[in-house]
Amino acid sequence: MRLGSVILFVALCSFSAYYIYEPIPEEIEERWKLMVTNCFFRSLSNLADLSELLGLKDYMGVMYVITLVEKIVPVSDEHVIVTEAKFDGVEVVLYQPKHRGGHTDLRRAVIYLHGGGWCLGSSRMSPYDLLARKIVTELDAVVLSVEYRLAPAHHFPVPYEDVYHVVKHFLQKGVLARYSVDPGRIAVSGDSAGGNLAAAVSQQLLKEPGEHVQIKAQALIYPVLQALDLNTPSYQQNQDMPILPRTLMVRFWSEYFTSDKALFRAMMANTHNNPESSSLLKFVNWSAFLPETYQRKYNYSAPAVVQGAGGKAVGMDGLSRSFADPRASPLLVPDSALRSLPKAYILTCEYDVLRDDGIMYATRLRAAGVKVTHEHYDTGFHGAVMFTVWPTDFLIARRMTDNYIKWLKENL
Repeated sequence: MRLGSVILFVALCSFSAYYIYEPIPEEIEERWKLMVTNCFFRSLSNLADLSELLGLKDYMGVMYVITLVEKIVPVSDEHVIVTEAKFDGVEVVLYQPKHRGGHTDLRRAVIYLHGGGWCLGSSRMSPYDLLARKIVTELDAVVLSVEYRLAPAHHFPVPYEDVYHVVKHFLQKGVLARYSVDPGRIAVSGDSAGGNLAAAVSQQLLKEPGEHVQIKAQALIYPVLQALDLNTPSYQQNQDMPILPRTLMVRFWSEYFTSDKALFRAMMANTHNNPESSSLLKFVNWSAFLPETYQRKYNYSAPAVVQGAGGKAVGMDGLSRSFADPRASPLLVPDSALRSLPKAYILTCEYDVLRDDGIMYATRLRAAGVKVTHEHYDTGFHGAVMFTVWPTDFLIARRMTDNYIKWLKENL
């Protein structure tokens, strides 16, 4: 019996090690910690696939556990006053410094949009709460964190519209005065899908000059910026990387637009473009906008253009307009729409399927005359900024956060 127990224990240990181990690049710091962390994400994803296959619960419904595990109730502390409100019908969490230097002092403000592929995430997750408090205390700033509605219950453009309405509401002079915010020192920022929303809102605000206060800066952390080419070098290089493999990113994109699985299959094959969206492929021609060092061994091949791509059930004509809509794909706007954008901070990671989206946007913004700070992490992976809470606290997350806040301090 004792020998059997030993054999069972060794077998379980061997199986666990086999399941946890992944061929993660040697350059990544704390590789084993990342493997163990990603083991949870992979297991949950496998469970979500099984649940959806059996008709028990849809994939994103199961994956939402990630949000629930990290969710907290933001409360005030000795340095920060936290309040919850609704701006134009959308829930927000406001963080304000507790102590003021003088009654007439005006502060910076950062409008922060959380990530999660438009389907997951919350401004009330502990890593976002910690980030907001750090921005408040180190910049003496007001942070407005937006609880926009999520897909698949609310497809595009609902998440974008929620964010846009909140930003427009906040940028009213009377509202800014209520929170002692300097109208000339406001940034919009976000990570991943939040970076997508921040870039899209920055562009949209330029179309309405004079009606509201303009933002001074946009800070985009590994943003997702285009839905037309899901086979860029970074998508190929990092298709099996932890946290955000290509399959999951494609699923996020498809569920942002529709619950019809035909679109997911078309996007996985990169055959979701039809003649209506194909005219914009020039803006994601990575052979033109990626420095050679990032192109590596890959040769550019334009995504296939298929008449009625994705199948009739998807309603592809309408969806192709969504792919091409700059509110969903901010990278697709012409150069003329980039020229007056505020200064930008763009963070990218080498081991991230979204790396090339951020780099191409930085290239195009610079060419349009926008001041851009591009910070690339050679050992970085997608989602790293979120890993600041034990036991998934990573050293690279601290460096990213410190450098991001330093840029805000110097540019806002």
